[in-house]
Amino acid sequence: MKEQTSNHFEHMKDPRNIILGIQHLLAMYAGAVIVPLIVASALKMTIAQTTYLVAADIMMSGLATFLQVYRGRYIGIGLPVVLACTFTAVSPMIHIGQTKGIGVMYGAVFVSGLVVMLLAPIFAKLNRFFPPVVMGSVVTLIGVTLMPVAMNHIAGGQGVKDFGSLKNLAVAFLTFLVILCLYRFSKGFLQSIAILIGLLLGTLASAALGMVDLSPIAEAHWVQLPSPFHLSTFKFDFPSIVTMSIVAIVSIIESTGVYYVLGDITKQAIKEEDLRRGYLSEGLAVMLGALVNTFPYTTYSQNVGLIQMSGVKKRAVMFNMVILMLLAGSIPKIGALATIIPQPVLGGAMLCMFGSVLAYGIKMLGQVNQDDSSNMMIIACSVGIGLGVTAVPGVFAQLPDSLSWITGSGIVLGTITAVVLNLFFHGCRSEK
Repeated sequence: MKEQTSNHFEHMKDPRNIILGIQHLLAMYAGAVIVPLIVASALKMTIAQTTYLVAADIMMSGLATFLQVYRGRYIGIGLPVVLACTFTAVSPMIHIGQTKGIGVMYGAVFVSGLVVMLLAPIFAKLNRFFPPVVMGSVVTLIGVTLMPVAMNHIAGGQGVKDFGSLKNLAVAFLTFLVILCLYRFSKGFLQSIAILIGLLLGTLASAALGMVDLSPIAEAHWVQLPSPFHLSTFKFDFPSIVTMSIVAIVSIIESTGVYYVLGDITKQAIKEEDLRRGYLSEGLAVMLGALVNTFPYTTYSQNVGLIQMSGVKKRAVMFNMVILMLLAGSIPKIGALATIIPQPVLGGAMLCMFGSVLAYGIKMLGQVNQDDSSNMMIIACSVGIGLGVTAVPGVFAQLPDSLSWITGSGIVLGTITAVVLNLFFHGCRSEK
């Protein structure tokens, strides 16, 4: 074990692994910072509070990622997984914060992490309910439901005045074209950093068109560290705890799909003890985040797509990324560099990365017995229902709000559909 750890640290010194770590950081950065920006705006926080949230969130995302990448005796699934803020929690947190205060909000987040840790051994035993036909459907659905996010970024982001403008489309597809050309005409390390090069060239082109705002760098602090209860101490409210615990369980469902995909990519069989360590790490990360007043964390699918595209699966790259995230979180001026990347540029890269997640789901489904008509029905119904909810989010608007944690997410509803239909057709038998 000591020798393996030493080798990891030696590999981390490789400049190529550092560059690959930067690429992973840029892939997740926009999604990670947008959550604190949205929540801070909705809760009418000051500029100083918002700055703290963004910096602390990036640092805690780095810590959360380390807890998963590091494979210990009790925590850490040991896969090249990236954790950052979950979008699932945004709406519930805003509602709790606006109606009951941020103290209640953070108290509920903390307890939800504890709930995940307590339930981890139970959820780990449920892996029999996720055979290839279920996981292939879920991963395909994750890829499908992510595509609208990429397209909105390509157009400039929802709500902007120049949504879909020629300028936005031009820099997005320039980024997309650079990535495709590098992927087609280069090999080895250059090909593996195609996303990073695409983002850099796309940002330079955007700067020439006046689309890059450097003010976030000028306004950011040089040094800022997260501290316990920086914004508020905990207050506890049972309904709020139940709400955030449901959100945490939803995140576990999403993370399970990512675990299996990365296990398949890295040729590592995912066993009950692996899931247990993964869930424990996720729960611990949520609790630590709440202590310093940040947010719940979950696995990020865009980084899975990046791993699939680049073919780089080394944990040393992820450890380098963790160091970069800790630096970006403690030195906000460094972290602010990534925030100047225009949304259309990110969208062009997301189109490739999210498409890779979708393609991998299709590949997993290709390994399922297609001659079994029940498998085809499971795939058709789960992907169809999940995509339907994503395309028409108001379809279940008349149902009670207590069911919104199921009906409000295409991924969650599609996953539940796949699990239930697999039990209906196959029972608990495992499909190899």
